[in-house]
Amino acid sequence: MSGATGNFKNYEDRIIRDRGICGGEPVFKGTRVTLRTVLASLAGGDSAEEILADFPSLKVEDIQAAIAFAAASAEEDLPVPTVPHIR
Repeated sequence: MSGATGNFKNYEDRIIRDRGICGGEPVFKGTRVTLRTVLASLAGGDSAEEILADFPSLKVEDIQAAIAFAAASAEEDLPVPTVPHIR
């Protein structure tokens, strides 16, 4: 298995923020589909195929970008617990 984000195209190429589109919420380039919507669908158990059927303006690469974004966010946001020193 390769790295979590290593094989995905840079998500910044597919996910944009523009104050004029959905109030600046992250969306997939060329659509009004929000990143939050796709991540919530994935978290709810929807398959990529189901999401693509629900949002025909999306591509498989958009789903992969959403997953890459979540993986990168997890690396940045989750604190590393400190391990108490054992004597």
